[in-house]
Amino acid sequence: MEFFDTHCHINDKRFRDDLAETVDRAREQYVLNMVTIGTSLATSQRCVEIAQQFDAVHAAVGIQPNCAHEASPTDWESVVALLDEDSVIALGETGLDRYWDDCPFDIQEDFFDRHLRLSQQRDVPFIVHMRECGDDVLRMLTEARRRAPLLGVMHSFTGDLELMQACVELGMYISFAGMVTFKKSDALREVAAAVPAERLLIETDAPYLSPEPMRKQRRNEPQLVIHTAKCLAEVRRESYEELAQQTTKNAKIFFRLEQ
Repeated sequence: MEFFDTHCHINDKRFRDDLAETVDRAREQYVLNMVTIGTSLATSQRCVEIAQQFDAVHAAVGIQPNCAHEASPTDWESVVALLDEDSVIALGETGLDRYWDDCPFDIQEDFFDRHLRLSQQRDVPFIVHMRECGDDVLRMLTEARRRAPLLGVMHSFTGDLELMQACVELGMYISFAGMVTFKKSDALREVAAAVPAERLLIETDAPYLSPEPMRKQRRNEPQLVIHTAKCLAEVRRESYEELAQQTTKNAKIFFRLEQ
């Protein structure tokens, strides 16, 4: 049995003192691949460094919507250059966010558009952050799909059934993190049960969103993706082993890691 944590932030300072042990604990739970995600130029560079250090870790590079207003004029070009690193397998996280108001929305849209166009130009998977702006994200994904096919994932999905189906129709993957395990997330579990098997991914978003029954643990980490997998297997009426096999296969296809 094998698992793939498709989205974590082990570049975060909370992993500074036990990074190697964190990766080892994940592998002990058969989490044999994990993608650490950049949100700025500096964090993207750190993701690349970590991925070069550990065979089980891959890097995604990008400028997250809540960080876009802090990017210098040369940061974007530097992120683009990082795509040439062997350890980099995806672009992001990118997307839109109306929950936090630190970054003007037009700047968020500009950077989201840059990521989408670069993904299509370079044929690289992209990772979408979305918070309280499903209609806006869907609008931009639809516009991008008119140009070329999309190879993207809706990370830590919290939208409704209609939005999920619209994203899948555009060619997107749907990934679930610890929120799907929360006791009050019945509606989200109903959405998760309806995702086509070949479009389903799992993640931790560590160090955030620790899943039940580990929710009181202050720091999430990749090894805990197994709890999200168990929850999804139950709601989808699949075996734990089937869920692990399908989501790992999907992740390797999405990130172009299939042999």
